[in-house]
Amino acid sequence: MEQANKDRSLVSKVMDGLVTGIVEEKYGAVLPPQDVLSKEFDVSRTVMREALSMLLARHMLDVRPKIGTRIRPMRDWRMIDEEVVNWRFRAKPDPAFLRDVIEFRMLIEPRASAQAASRGSPADVVGIREAFNAFREVRPGEPGYQAADELLHTRIVVASGNQFFQQMAAIIRGALSTVNPIVTEKSGLWEAIVDTHSRIVDAIERHDPKEAESASRALIDFTADEICRTYAVDRQMPG
Repeated sequence: MEQANKDRSLVSKVMDGLVTGIVEEKYGAVLPPQDVLSKEFDVSRTVMREALSMLLARHMLDVRPKIGTRIRPMRDWRMIDEEVVNWRFRAKPDPAFLRDVIEFRMLIEPRASAQAASRGSPADVVGIREAFNAFREVRPGEPGYQAADELLHTRIVVASGNQFFQQMAAIIRGALSTVNPIVTEKSGLWEAIVDTHSRIVDAIERHDPKEAESASRALIDFTADEICRTYAVDRQMPG
C-alpha cells in the first residue's frame, strides 16, 4: 500500500511537471519520446507511461504513428469528466437532482442557442437543420429518438463557439436522457416539443439571437413544468 501511494504521488508530480512544460510551451507541438522524458524527470518508464496516459485520458495529448505524442490545443482539453457525468445520470432521479438539472439547462442552453444564432458558421447552421430534420422524423420510444435529440442539442451547443459550453454538452446529453422519458410519455406533448425545437432552429438560421434564446428558454420551461408536476420538484428560480 505504501509503495502504491508513493507511485501515485510520483505520477502526480510528473503530470504536474509535464503540464507546466506544456503551458509554458517548453516542448513545442510534440513531446519528446518517453525514454527522454523519463530521464528528464528521473523516473521509470512505467511511471512516465502512467502520467502520459492520464493526460491522454483528459484529451491533452494525442498519439499518432510516425509523429509521436502530439500536444492537443487547449480548447480540446477535457475540463469535465464525461464518464463521471454519465455515471451520475444512471442513478434514479430524485427531486433535488431534477431541480439541479433544470437550473443547469436554463443557465446554459438558452445562452448557447443565442450564441449559435450570432456566431454559428454556415456549416454549423446546416448541421443543426439536418439534426432537427432527423429528430422530427422519429417519435419517442422509437429507435434513434434519444440519439437524434442529443445530436441536435449538442450541435447547438457546439455552434455557440464557447469552449466551456461545448464541454458541458455531456451534461446536457445526460439531462436529456433523464427528462425525456418523463416528458415524452405524456400524450400530445411530442408535437409541442417538436414545434418549440423548430422555433429555436428557425431563429438560429435567421441569426436572431434573442428569439433563439427565448425559444430555448420556452422549451426548458415547458419540460420543467411537466417534471415539477410529476416529481413535486420545488422550482425556485427565475424564468
